[in-house]
Amino acid sequence: MNALIIIPARLAATRLPNKPLADIHGKPMIVRVMEQAQKADIGPVIVASGDREITETIKKAGGAVIETDPNLPSGSDRVYQAFLQVKNHQDFDVIINLQGDLPLIDPKDIRQSTLPLSDQSVNIATLIAPVKTEAERNAPSVVKVACSFDENAKIAKALYFSRCPIPYGDGPLWHHVGIYAYRKAALKQFISMPTSSLENREKLEQLRALEAGMTIACATIEAAPFGVDTPEDLDNVRRIVKG
Repeated sequence: MNALIIIPARLAATRLPNKPLADIHGKPMIVRVMEQAQKADIGPVIVASGDREITETIKKAGGAVIETDPNLPSGSDRVYQAFLQVKNHQDFDVIINLQGDLPLIDPKDIRQSTLPLSDQSVNIATLIAPVKTEAERNAPSVVKVACSFDENAKIAKALYFSRCPIPYGDGPLWHHVGIYAYRKAALKQFISMPTSSLENREKLEQLRALEAGMTIACATIEAAPFGVDTPEDLDNVRRIVKG
């Protein structure tokens, strides 16, 4: 697969203003995410910037950046707009949408995200990790995935995503990790569709794809990377990096 990693970023954030530029021991968070993506070594890495400050930060760090319309409604729209501006973009088969708030993402996990696309019936691939604590299980900020694995399988199709603990009953729960590997045609189809009723209800855009009959498959990783959504999250990441 000829892959391209695009990291959408903009400054607007309600709980943590200017989040992409948050300093983590001398480096802005968006730069740390970009560097982890570069270490994955599976294709070019581009930041899709919605703000001049982000553009200048990435250029200063020596990274590739494409400016996008700051009024775009979602990160996926930002990724697609940037993709269309990439030179020879038609040569890429897979576009990886990597969230810009995962400064501790393991490069090998980024590589893992493409594995479900070995099945030609899969439109979109993503990652999941086991839920390990009650706090994780019950937190609405932790998106859970209902999927059923065959014995010894490491990949399964996603049946539903929710902020509630799903499925009910005994058995493992899976934490969704914010990274998507799209086939080129799937990304184009996804951003061309209107938002769906379940997407609006759960505030989860991946439900738009499922409601439209697209196939999302999940690859497992050992642990969900620590995401940054609040000032407390940022403090935790700073402690981890310092250690």
